[in-house]
Amino acid sequence: MPDKNNPDSQDLHVAFSWSPIRFIRRKQQASLAWRLIFVAGLWALVSLVVAGAILVALFREAGEKALDKRLEVHMTAIVSSLATEDGQKQKKPVLRGIGDPRFTMPLSGWYWTVQRRGDVLFESESLFGDTLRLQDMKGKLELKRNITGPAGHDLRLLQKRIQFSGLQPVTIAIAGSTRELGESTASFAWQAAITLGVLGLGLVAAIFLQVRFGLRPLSELQESLGRVRQGKEEQVQEDLPKELKPLAVELNALIHSNREVVEHSRTQVGNLAHALKTPLSVIANEARSSDEPLALKVSEQADLMRGQVQHYLEKARMAAQRRVIGVSCEAAPVVSRMSRAMEKIHRDKEPEITVDMDETLLFRGEQQDLEEILGNLLDNACKWCDKKVSVTLKNNNSATSRISLIVEDDGPGLGAEEKKRSLRRGQRLDETVPGTGLGLSIIVDIAGIYGGSFELGDSELGGVKATVILPSLTI
Repeated sequence: MPDKNNPDSQDLHVAFSWSPIRFIRRKQQASLAWRLIFVAGLWALVSLVVAGAILVALFREAGEKALDKRLEVHMTAIVSSLATEDGQKQKKPVLRGIGDPRFTMPLSGWYWTVQRRGDVLFESESLFGDTLRLQDMKGKLELKRNITGPAGHDLRLLQKRIQFSGLQPVTIAIAGSTRELGESTASFAWQAAITLGVLGLGLVAAIFLQVRFGLRPLSELQESLGRVRQGKEEQVQEDLPKELKPLAVELNALIHSNREVVEHSRTQVGNLAHALKTPLSVIANEARSSDEPLALKVSEQADLMRGQVQHYLEKARMAAQRRVIGVSCEAAPVVSRMSRAMEKIHRDKEPEITVDMDETLLFRGEQQDLEEILGNLLDNACKWCDKKVSVTLKNNNSATSRISLIVEDDGPGLGAEEKKRSLRRGQRLDETVPGTGLGLSIIVDIAGIYGGSFELGDSELGGVKATVILPSLTI
C-alpha cells in the first residue's frame, strides 16, 4: 500500500498500477469501435514484437551453429596435421587443410593454439605475439564458449583435449570472431523490424476496416432509431444482419406498445372530461337560475371546478403525449402563425411584433403544446406592452439538444416579488385586464413535463423577458 504521507510513494504506486485493462476501463465512454481497434491493435503489436524477438534469437542461434561447424572443420584440419609424425617433430606443423588466410593475418580475429599443461606448443601467426587464454576443462573433452580475445575482439572458442599415441594429451583451441555474426544479426533484426512493422500497420488497417465494416449495421440501426424519434419514420428498419434483427423487432414492438398505451390514456382522459363536463354544467346552470347567496357561491365554485378539471386533464394529456416516441413539429411555422394571430387579436393596440428565429429547429413534442406556450406568452406581452414585442427562437448552447424561446415587451415590467406571484396558479396582478391567471402557470407545467424550464427576467426593451427552454431536434 502507498504511504499517504509520502508523495514519492504515491507516485510510484500510480506508475506501477497502470495496466491496459485499467486504461480500457477508464475509456468506458469511448466508442465500441475504438475499443475493438485498441485491443486488436495491442494484441497484434505484442504478437509481432514477440515474433520478432523469436526470429532474431533463432537467426543468431543458427549463425552460432554455422560458426561452430566452421570451427569444427578447422579443428579437424589441425588435428590431422598434428597426427602426422612430421607434425609431431616440427616446431610448427604444416596446416595445409585449413586454407583460411585469416589465420596468418595479425590480429585478424581468427586464431588457433596447441598447448600442453599451459605451455604453448604451436600457435597461429595471427596471434602476433599474443596468446589465447584457455579455461580449465575440468575433465571435459570439449568446450565451447564466448570469450574476449586479443585486441578486445569478441570470439567464439572451441577447445578440445586430444591425446596422441604415446604422447601426453594436448589442448587444441581455435577461435573465430563473432563480429560478422553480430553484424548479420543486427542487419536481420532491422530487416525483421521493418517487415513486421509494415505487417503490423497492414494488420491495424485491416482491423480498422473490419471493425468499421462490421459495426456499420449498428450505425444504421442508430440512424433508423433517430429518424423514428424525430417523427420521420414510424418504425425501425428490420433489414439488418441476423444478430441485430431481433433487436430491431423488439424495438418496433416497444414503439407500438408505447403508442397503444398513450392512445389508451388519451381515450380515458377524453372519457373523464366528458363524464365531468355534463354534471358540472348542470350544477352551474341550476345555480345561475337563483340569486340567493348559496346559489351564487355554488356557481362560483362550479366554474372554479370546471377550470381546475380542464387544467389537470390537459396536464394529463401532455404527460401522456410527452412519452410518445417520435413526436415532433417544426417550430418556425408555429412562431410565424401565432405572431400573425396576436397582431389580429390585439389590432386595437397595433403591437409591433418582431421575430428572429432559426428555421431549422424542431420542437420535440406536440405542436399544440408549443402553441399553448407561445400563445400565452405573446398574449401577455401584447396586453402589457406599449408598442413593441420581440420573439426569438434559437438553438440553446448546451450539452443537450435544446431550444430557447424568448418573448420580450417594452411595457412597465415586473418587480422581483411580482414575478414570483405571476407564476402561481390563479394569480392576477391586474384585475382590470381580462384573464384567469392560469396562463403562466400552464407554461410552467408544460415546460416541466418536457424536461425544460421557464423563467421571467428584465428585457432590454424595458419590460418583461420570458424565457422558455424546451427539447429540440435539428433538421
